Amino acid sequence: MSGWRGQLDLHYRSEPRAAGPCTRAHDRHEGPLRVLQPLYPEGPAICHHVIVHPPGGVVGGDELHIGARLEAGAHALLTTPGATRFYRSTGAQALQRVHLRLDRGARLEWLPQETLAYSGCQAESVLVAELAPGAEMIGWELLVLGLPVAGAPFVAGRWRQHLELPGRWLERALIDAADRALLDAPTGWAGRRVLGTAWYACGEAPSAARREALLDAARSALAASPLRATAGVTAPQPGVLVARLLAREHEAEAAMQLLAAVRAAWRDGAWGLAAEPPRIWRT
Repeated sequence: MSGWRGQLDLHYRSEPRAAGPCTRAHDRHEGPLRVLQPLYPEGPAICHHVIVHPPGGVVGGDELHIGARLEAGAHALLTTPGATRFYRSTGAQALQRVHLRLDRGARLEWLPQETLAYSGCQAESVLVAELAPGAEMIGWELLVLGLPVAGAPFVAGRWRQHLELPGRWLERALIDAADRALLDAPTGWAGRRVLGTAWYACGEAPSAARREALLDAARSALAASPLRATAGVTAPQPGVLVARLLAREHEAEAAMQLLAAVRAAWRDGAWGLAAEPPRIWRT
């Protein structure tokens, strides 16, 4: 039995206004993907958009495709209203593919809430972001394996993750429930089941001083977290900063708070903007 296919295409354009620039959003969709009405809690220059998947979960055979194009000068923040759930599969793979393109001077914040990989899922998540010179992005992914607090640990299934800035940063992960060396060994996940990744990327390398300032800002955020012992930040390329954390199942909320703190530090340090949380997070 084939699954559902959802396609969502987003287009953001910066329009000049007497009071300053305004980011306008246009969207097209097919199947079970939508965006809610654009919101402008920070003023017209920054568009907050919430991506919704009405079925509420992704099963084997489903495919979700999200594309976003930001023209020069546009600034968009994309998030979700709740966790994305990948359910147990009888064999077919579920796929979520995200393709982001930023023109010169555009800014994007990719801030979905957590992804829950249920035991027995067969799933792949792919995110590719292309940044023109002068474009900048802050993003994160938070993966939670299983539902141990509900008596459903991740004991079967596979999760594949692909994060890519073409030609600059490529990360691929295969997390198999049967790979105990990865999940339980001290040199792997050490028994933890929550993985968080946050990144700041720009289309051209910043100055060394700016890069170090952003690294220091993230380190300060990590140092203030109860998860600091299993978190770190580095710069794999001059224009790419990556923060990583591991946490236990009951620490998923603390993990999200830490990602939010890193995002706030980078948003302030790189753009001089306050950490305005999307309204959907507060409802």
